[in-house]
Amino acid sequence: MKGIYLDYAAATPVDRRVVEAMLPYFTKDFGNPGSLHSYGQRASAAVFSARQTIASALGAQYPEIIFTGSATEANNLVLRGIMRRFPKPRIIISAIEHESILNAAQDLVQNLVDPVIIPVSKEGIIDLKKLKAALNEHTALVSVMYANNETGVIQPIAEIAKIVKEYRNSNIETRKKIPFKIQDSSFEFPLFHTDAVQAFQYLDCTVDSLGVDLLTISSQKIYGPKGVGALYVRSNPPAGGIGVNREYPIDAAISGGGQEGGLRSGTENVPGIVGFDKAVELVETMREKESQRVCELRDYAWQGIKKIFPNAQTNGSLKDRLPNNLNFYIPKMLGEKMLVALDLKGIAISSGSACSARSIDPSHVLLAMGFKNDRAKNSLRLTLGRPTTKIEIDAFLKTLTGVL
Repeated sequence: MKGIYLDYAAATPVDRRVVEAMLPYFTKDFGNPGSLHSYGQRASAAVFSARQTIASALGAQYPEIIFTGSATEANNLVLRGIMRRFPKPRIIISAIEHESILNAAQDLVQNLVDPVIIPVSKEGIIDLKKLKAALNEHTALVSVMYANNETGVIQPIAEIAKIVKEYRNSNIETRKKIPFKIQDSSFEFPLFHTDAVQAFQYLDCTVDSLGVDLLTISSQKIYGPKGVGALYVRSNPPAGGIGVNREYPIDAAISGGGQEGGLRSGTENVPGIVGFDKAVELVETMREKESQRVCELRDYAWQGIKKIFPNAQTNGSLKDRLPNNLNFYIPKMLGEKMLVALDLKGIAISSGSACSARSIDPSHVLLAMGFKNDRAKNSLRLTLGRPTTKIEIDAFLKTLTGVL
């Protein structure tokens, strides 16, 4: 039987058009973007073009796009970059963040960072009242992911941005008395960051409409190559223009040659960035139609699952959810055994985040939503992608019946 892949939230295959765009930068245009000769300038031009493409997709200016080695690195850059600006910063995050946010926040406790974790409802939506109550004059950053990587549940990012902005505007004088290093800065704090890695392919991620100051995206989730991510950082231009010598509200976490506006030193991964550029271009042209298509397939899959298992239940809101995501629980079924049985039949699904798939612990996301250990450990995640067809869904449903 031909293998059927239904784990597109974990990784996507590199689109053929992306591969074609990348190939010249492995052999022909292989120069270092920092070099002044023609080889380097061709590589530099490719990186600049990608920066413009991604900036345009986010409604940003090109110097505000910082390339990283992954979304995990971008998220760490946000938290660690903020920590370097404050003596004892408060960082507010949700209980369902990706491990790159949760673990980084916990790691920074030793640097006198005060992480505050805001709970979510059984539907997986953050408690806005508790988030608002947690804001104080020491708050440096609020970070809430746009769409959860396990459940696909979408957070009210624009509403959160409004809460953060209202707090900033109403507490300017109080915060001026705090001995932070940012007093000479032209930025207003706290900053608001969102991890939009899962959201970018399907949702509007223009930064002004969301109201965010920082935003993370990843190449490998949108049919681009692994090993490259990007961080949008709202910044201020130098006097007289939009040039690259800008003021950023976070400090560098990696020292070196000063690439990426000084925030992320290291020679740029030119082939990866070029592939990222093409992947973003394709998403922009396909987003609306592809969202509708996979949503219809997902609903079809859920109807089929319910016919086989009438007592199956979804985890999190079906209304506020990414169109390709289906996270569900079948009572009295062991998730791990189901995964293995399906894999032996050539079908790949998952039980949650790929970053913690080898852990025996139950999902921290489902636990945060109030589910018990059994459900948090044995739920399954089905995520659809561009190659997914109705024929594949039918084959999955037939196999699901057979493995019982």
